[in-house]
Amino acid sequence: MSRSTLRLTVAQALVRFLAVQYTERDGVRHRLIAGTWGIFGHGNVAGIGQALLEAGEETMPFHQGRNEQAMVHAAVGHARQLNRLSAQAVTTSIGPGATNLVTGAALATVNRLPVLLLPGDYFATRAADPLLQQLEHPVEADLSVNDTLRPVSRYFDRITRPEALIPSALNAMRVLADPVETGAVTLALPQDVQAEAYDWPEEFFADRIWHVRRPAPEPAELAAAVEAVRGSRRPLIVAGGGIHHSEAEMALKAFVEATGIPVASTQAGKGSLRYDHPADLGGVGHTGTAVADELARTADLVIGVGTRYTDFTTASATLFQEPGVRFVNLNVAAFDAHKLSARTLVADARAGLEALTEALSGHRVDAAYEAEYRAGKERWEEVVDAVYRADDEHAVPTQTQVLGALDAVVGDDDVVINAAGSLPGDLHKLWRARSPRQYHLEYGYSCMGYEIPAGIGVQQAAPGTPVWSLVGDGTYLMMPTEIVTAVQEGLPVNLVLIQNHGYASIGGLSEETGGERFGTAYRYRAADGTFTGAPLPVDLAANAASLGMDVLRAKTVRELRDALATARASDRPTCVYVETDPTPTAPAAEAWWDVPVAEVASRDAASRARERYDERVVDRRRHL
Repeated sequence: MSRSTLRLTVAQALVRFLAVQYTERDGVRHRLIAGTWGIFGHGNVAGIGQALLEAGEETMPFHQGRNEQAMVHAAVGHARQLNRLSAQAVTTSIGPGATNLVTGAALATVNRLPVLLLPGDYFATRAADPLLQQLEHPVEADLSVNDTLRPVSRYFDRITRPEALIPSALNAMRVLADPVETGAVTLALPQDVQAEAYDWPEEFFADRIWHVRRPAPEPAELAAAVEAVRGSRRPLIVAGGGIHHSEAEMALKAFVEATGIPVASTQAGKGSLRYDHPADLGGVGHTGTAVADELARTADLVIGVGTRYTDFTTASATLFQEPGVRFVNLNVAAFDAHKLSARTLVADARAGLEALTEALSGHRVDAAYEAEYRAGKERWEEVVDAVYRADDEHAVPTQTQVLGALDAVVGDDDVVINAAGSLPGDLHKLWRARSPRQYHLEYGYSCMGYEIPAGIGVQQAAPGTPVWSLVGDGTYLMMPTEIVTAVQEGLPVNLVLIQNHGYASIGGLSEETGGERFGTAYRYRAADGTFTGAPLPVDLAANAASLGMDVLRAKTVRELRDALATARASDRPTCVYVETDPTPTAPAAEAWWDVPVAEVASRDAASRARERYDERVVDRRRHL
């Protein structure tokens, strides 16, 4: 009995296959590959490029990018906004286009966010050898520049024969849809194979649904976790990004309201509870709030939900100082659940929280503990009010006053995006998240240049939602290119561009660690050859305007507030440009961060910094 087949090129077959892949969770279906970003060169123009043209926009929407790394960032922003239930693909040529994917791939995998990478590759037949941009290795003939993507991909394959696409494409979808395994997936496509025809079984192109699991906790693990909670006096929840990915915010709220256990959030988990919930203590760790970090130091039980426990969260293993502190980790990934020698609860965040709520029925923390953390929260809100407030509306705003002005303008569903510089610390401490996806901080990789393309991806995933990309001048100069894409696609992304003449965050860190702000300012060279002259006369607002954005310049607090309101009401990509008062106004760090300092040095600044380092490093502990 013969099977029905379709004769298509490998590229045509791949595009048709991707168009009929879906995820499903809780009965809701999403398109797994919602569209494809691309920049074309000789490695993919006649293969994937032709296939996308032939398929048409209805089958596979195409988005034209300007930078390969930025295309991955846009796809990641899209996937995060949709809780990892939908992803996008990115195709590039062989050579520089392919290697430009590496940073974006690392970001996606570090943050456990799905993106499909489709770089061109050398001729599988070696008919043209060496071809343009081919890396020739003297003892590994099958090596190409795409192998740089192996360590930053959750799945990698090179498709050297047409029929190899079938199992590889299925594995790629399996990984993208898996809440534990997901990240960057790379299918390297030799350019001759892309264009090669094959008779494909029609079953390959049938609609395929990938069920996204919600594994429930194992009874013995649940019992141990319940015992730990009942035996604790000062429990604290550390809410991570897994709560958002699982859409477990309401389950967390129900658990907190039943037990009275307070919540501190990582950068990825902020917004798990609305900021004005009495049990929401804000950020935790090096960039955390005073109330959250104080409770973390005295907690006898830390309940981690969907968190990786990065060094910022644990204050480089110095935060959780109660001698008898223990951990319960609820995480869908066993790898993360086992961190800090915790009692594990390997399960979906929503399923696990619901099971804990039921099993702990009737249990509640002591009223005095509730009163303590609520009072601490009230004191912290007064701190936020103070640094947001501008007593003189005609003054140049500080960075915290910029956040205060934005806070006064945004609605509950606006999305605020940031990744690098001094803003992540200020936002983690101060931002008042009103909804689960309002706070969009990429802080797993903290990649400069992420914000503008991510804003495009978020805008594609949530049309009609006001999106704000917050960047300093250092970050802006890394990757402004996708402004052109926002203009081309008519996506009204708002850019808040803060001019502070260099890498302000790293400048402060350099000063603290004995580096004396070396190489961190954007200034002319002075007579002695150092970069200590006048600030460079760059006009970033003019640059943004030259790329097609509407630009609003704000010099005072009042002008800033008016400009932000105008931008939010606009249906065009709009930049609000502001030069800030550099006076530090954000609250100081409430916990340490380990950045090793020179053990020996001839300069006094480094020697003093090492003394401070030695005083703090003794607080590190291993939780065993």
